Amino acid sequence: MDIQMPVMDGYAATRAIRALPDPLRASLPIIAVSANAFSEDRKRSLECGMDAHLPKPLDVHRLQSLIGEGRSLRYARRATLVALFCRA
Repeated sequence: MDIQMPVMDGYAATRAIRALPDPLRASLPIIAVSANAFSEDRKRSLECGMDAHLPKPLDVHRLQSLIGEGRSLRYARRATLVALFCRA
């Protein structure tokens, strides 16, 4: 998720995704991509609901690693949500 996008920045887009009524869509892994690399920038990304923050220029190997972790995280979240719905 690019932080500095026109119309809606990455923080607002992330908050909108996290507010979706469908829990599977709302839990989509989101990785911030930004030229802002200070610790407070990373903190702001995580506080708004992003799962990770990568500074530019982008480290492709780190991105691939995070995407792999995100897939694992997404499957774990999906299994948890399915288990919760099955109990109800």
